[in-house]
Amino acid sequence: MKDSARPEFWDERFAAGITPWDFGGVPPDLQAWLGVPRGRMRILVPGCGSAYEARYMAELGHDVTAIDFSDAALAAALKVMGPFADSLVKADFFAIQPAVFDAVYERAFLCALPRSRWRDWGRRMAALVRSGGALAGFFYFDDNRRGPPFGIAPGLLAELLERFERVEDRPAAQSLTVFQGKERWQVWKRRL
Repeated sequence: MKDSARPEFWDERFAAGITPWDFGGVPPDLQAWLGVPRGRMRILVPGCGSAYEARYMAELGHDVTAIDFSDAALAAALKVMGPFADSLVKADFFAIQPAVFDAVYERAFLCALPRSRWRDWGRRMAALVRSGGALAGFFYFDDNRRGPPFGIAPGLLAELLERFERVEDRPAAQSLTVFQGKERWQVWKRRL
């Protein structure tokens, strides 16, 4: 069985051009959220894939760290990031050196992880986002047993993010076919 917790799984998909999760641009929900003045933020983009969103954040002047552990994903991101390529880091989300970010951007990262890693993901988010900071992005809600994408129940997401408070929640303005009707834009604020 293929294991989505391993970089080889993603290398194969990027190499074969099988990337139905790749938006190919910057989603309108993210543009709207970043359009609200908050000052310069230090933002982490885990599982950055092709990194369109990471480039957009960098163009707006934010201090972006875009990580992926797949060489093929990083090769795709390098083409997109252009002058901001120094923001790309080959790293495993669960093994990166601890740092504190103003925000973490979520898009098709949690739903790509095997369910066995979800509790680790929740603990890691609480450790990486500063008090008062945000976890902002898209969450895939579904009861499917197969994946990726692995759907999550709203109650379980809230349990994983027990150190956060949900402050925004609405259907995604524009979803890809693979997430259609099951993806929500949410912002979770890290409690003090």
